[in-house]
Amino acid sequence: MSNLDREAVPAVCGGRGFVVAEPVRELLSPRTVPLGESTEVRRLLPNLGRRMVGAWAFVDHYGPDDIADEPGMQVPPHPHMGLQTVSWLHEGEVLHRDSTGSLQTIRPRELGLMTSGRAISHSEESPKPHARFLHGAQLWVALPDSHRHTDPRFEHHADLPVVTAAGLSATLILGSLDGATSPGTTFTPIVGADLTLTRGAEVRLPLDRAFEYAVLSMSGEAHVDNVPVLPGSMLYLGCGRTELPLRADSEASLMLLGGEPFEEELIMFWNFIGRSQEEIAQARQDWMEGSRFGEVKGYAGDPLPAPELPPVPLKPRGRVR
Repeated sequence: MSNLDREAVPAVCGGRGFVVAEPVRELLSPRTVPLGESTEVRRLLPNLGRRMVGAWAFVDHYGPDDIADEPGMQVPPHPHMGLQTVSWLHEGEVLHRDSTGSLQTIRPRELGLMTSGRAISHSEESPKPHARFLHGAQLWVALPDSHRHTDPRFEHHADLPVVTAAGLSATLILGSLDGATSPGTTFTPIVGADLTLTRGAEVRLPLDRAFEYAVLSMSGEAHVDNVPVLPGSMLYLGCGRTELPLRADSEASLMLLGGEPFEEELIMFWNFIGRSQEEIAQARQDWMEGSRFGEVKGYAGDPLPAPELPPVPLKPRGRVR
């Protein structure tokens, strides 16, 4: 998934500056962003005052959209470095192509995981023909310095482990939860899970005290630690929790995101995550000159041009709470 913001500016992410070391209930409102010709997304991360949750650095929620008479998702080839992309669907399909030669249709509750490493480019589009509805989330995971120059690759996992309890089904996207572990490759202590709650369910989900967490509402009416979380919004929960109370007033779907607070400070600009403005500027130049990021073959359209890199000062580090 690309950040299509044509006025993107560099921003500092990561570090301990914004990590809350105790349990909190911080409701994050999304920012609406157009994506391609007919898709609009709700951007939850980065958010004003909340840049990351563990290694999770970018979260978009979209749909459910009726695209029966629309082209649906159409994201031309674009570059990434220093991160992993996670494609997660509840409805519809997305056709993934990348510069390593991968070609894969991703379907509901299948994991599409792309590790950019030092450099990769990819495109995403709704197949032709495609299903009537499109609903899902696109997320990025920041790579630590020790692995950010790794070889690029793509993984597709159609069979993921599921944890069940009375009124709850939890599909492991990344990391581990309650004894189950996803086959997706990870580089930091992290968890991502898709939670389905039946109407009237009341459960307590086991958590890791050392992780910080957030919950994204995908659909339905659910209360997270007694806070109503509406679809398209996200509740930041801080650290220090060993369990999470969940209650559903209707059938509901949530995404649990968590991980150890990311120690390193990062610079995020457009679709790049680096460690300095000079590194970001070089990546932008490499993309515009057609080197380093490879070629996406088979996409009917031109690659995305990179936005200008403005000479603005980076945002100061946030306070420790």
